[in-house]
Amino acid sequence: MWNYRPRVILPSVLLVVLLSVPSSLWSQAPAAKPIAENQKAAAPPATTEQVTVTAYRTPLGALESPAITRVLSQDALRTTAAITLDGQMRQVPGLELFRRSSSLVANPTSQGISLRGLGSSSASRTLVTEDDVPLNDPIGGWIHWQEQPELATKSIELMRGGASDLYGSSAIGGVVNLVPARPASDGVEFRSSYGGEGTFDDSLLLETKHGPWGLLGAGGLIGTDGYIQESPWQRGPVDTASHVHSHNGVLLVEHDHSALRLFARGGGFDESRGNGTAFQINHTRLWRYATGANWQGPSNALLTVRIYGSDERYRQTFSSISNLPNFGIADCSYRCGESPTRLSQIPDNELGAAAHWSQPVGPGLLLVVGADVHDSRFWDREQTYGTKAALTNLHDHQRDSAAYAEAMWVRHAWTFMASGRMDWYQNYDGSALLYSNSTWISSATQPSQRDERIFDPRVGVSRKFFNHWAVSASGFRAFRAPTPSELYRSTTVGNKLTNPNANLLSERATGGEVGLATEWRWGIVRGSYFLSQVNRPITAFTVNAQSSPILLIRENLGQIESRGLSLDFEVAPQRWLAVDGGYQYAHATVTRGSLDYGNWIPEVARNLATLNLRASRPSLGTISLQSRLSGRQFDDDTNTFLLHGYFRLDAYASHRIGKRLELFAAGENLLDRQIEVSKTPTTTLGQSRTARSGILINIGRSAQ
Repeated sequence: MWNYRPRVILPSVLLVVLLSVPSSLWSQAPAAKPIAENQKAAAPPATTEQVTVTAYRTPLGALESPAITRVLSQDALRTTAAITLDGQMRQVPGLELFRRSSSLVANPTSQGISLRGLGSSSASRTLVTEDDVPLNDPIGGWIHWQEQPELATKSIELMRGGASDLYGSSAIGGVVNLVPARPASDGVEFRSSYGGEGTFDDSLLLETKHGPWGLLGAGGLIGTDGYIQESPWQRGPVDTASHVHSHNGVLLVEHDHSALRLFARGGGFDESRGNGTAFQINHTRLWRYATGANWQGPSNALLTVRIYGSDERYRQTFSSISNLPNFGIADCSYRCGESPTRLSQIPDNELGAAAHWSQPVGPGLLLVVGADVHDSRFWDREQTYGTKAALTNLHDHQRDSAAYAEAMWVRHAWTFMASGRMDWYQNYDGSALLYSNSTWISSATQPSQRDERIFDPRVGVSRKFFNHWAVSASGFRAFRAPTPSELYRSTTVGNKLTNPNANLLSERATGGEVGLATEWRWGIVRGSYFLSQVNRPITAFTVNAQSSPILLIRENLGQIESRGLSLDFEVAPQRWLAVDGGYQYAHATVTRGSLDYGNWIPEVARNLATLNLRASRPSLGTISLQSRLSGRQFDDDTNTFLLHGYFRLDAYASHRIGKRLELFAAGENLLDRQIEVSKTPTTTLGQSRTARSGILINIGRSAQ
């Protein structure tokens, strides 16, 4: 059944009307934008070439780049049915969160990104950045998907494959770079929507530009009353709706004159979540700031400098749920069978700096050198309840210092690149205290001290043919350092208890990729074969599958491997129609281990495919369809809990009234498919069919 509120009805009718328009009426529509906004004119005037800077910290066309990249434009992000950034990015084949659920209802500890079939745990094996500032949470490596105001993101650049040679820890699967909007004129933009399950999304952006000075402020509210994720046949009296209510904001001031740009940016994020029972809740408050400069020197040299930091307060509660019948209890509708087990309060802060210089040297040769340092401090204050009640206070300090260099040589149709980075990763100055007899004493076990020096190279080559074709190959080493959460914090999901391991070492990855790409006036098609091996991967290893709760522990296991094929396309077969999508096959297994040898990597499907269509005509509006197909996968390292495959179809439609007002409607999971999210061991399900509607008001602001 449709789950809706009255405000959804009118725009839902608009959606039906637009979908019923005969295709012949679209034939006069102007060209849609099949390629992202970050474009430049290629040598042949009739051809457009997609350009990204994420892979090599310098603009490089898709056919020249040995790395496989993808750009999501502002149009592509705004014309999807999903309101969260993770949902919008799922139109890229092969991109998945640790679990299948939306970040609207997912616990923060399950919001790491998986790329190239490498999987993730609470920590992401993919690095997320914004303007050279890392966004992965310093506690657990997960991503705060509601942190960025949606109107303040210009586009997203995504690189798949190891990139630790330039970006350091966590860039094993790739890098996702959010390109922020910058003030360009005087304008106001407001977007608001409301829909099923009490889901709301309100965003406001103000900008002004006077001479070299620019000011941009943006903020938003996003949330949902949610739904009960437990499957109907397994629900109990303790189960409640998983929900989130959050707000965000950012303020950017910049001075851009001649060859020098200076800026300062500050942002805040506050989020409250209910994780499926009355006792299981968490709250996040995060402040983030950054300042820096871009200077265009002589001979096209470029210097980039960033100084950034954050301050976070994270709070989470855990509970145990009894499976025993509650005989004799008259009212069992609230907290029945559930008791609190632990309260965790975690303040943390980080401070970082980065600088890199690029300098052309002679015809076709470009050199890049850079250095960065990232320092984070973490405190875990925990109160446990029950027969083993205790009060503990743990402190840890992590620092990653690095220097890197890159050389790129373009000769006729050839592009060669080589780069390398030396990281000095430290885990030190830790302490663990236990409150006993009205005083704090040192715990019997103290945080381990570690010092790792890691070198990560990358090499690549590409060869262009006939202006429209290119072949490429690349190889890399990459690493990911363990997060404080993996080292020191236990986590509970369903009936699974995962204990930390203070002796974890960093993951080391080796991989490569070969690809073929073609780019024409009507779009671009890329295909590649990839192979990635991760040694001593940090895995949630099952210790006792028969206990209650099921007991797991973080371990450095032998080796996992993901190899497969990837296909991407962004084409415009007609002037009024843009089509994009792709397919990924990933044979992701444990290739070195004892008990789990040959098992599938948890939470990785062998087959993933997406297909997205967008049609636009000014007199009628815009229609877009997003479809996603996922094969089966396992929810655990023992491959006991199988999650079946699924197909999901979403739709978005909008109609402009005058120059300043636009109405839109969206529907998610239109076929109302039952999507299994996890088995812990109880089954949780994804969102059922929902709809929402909204308005967009734009005064004096042009699309970027």
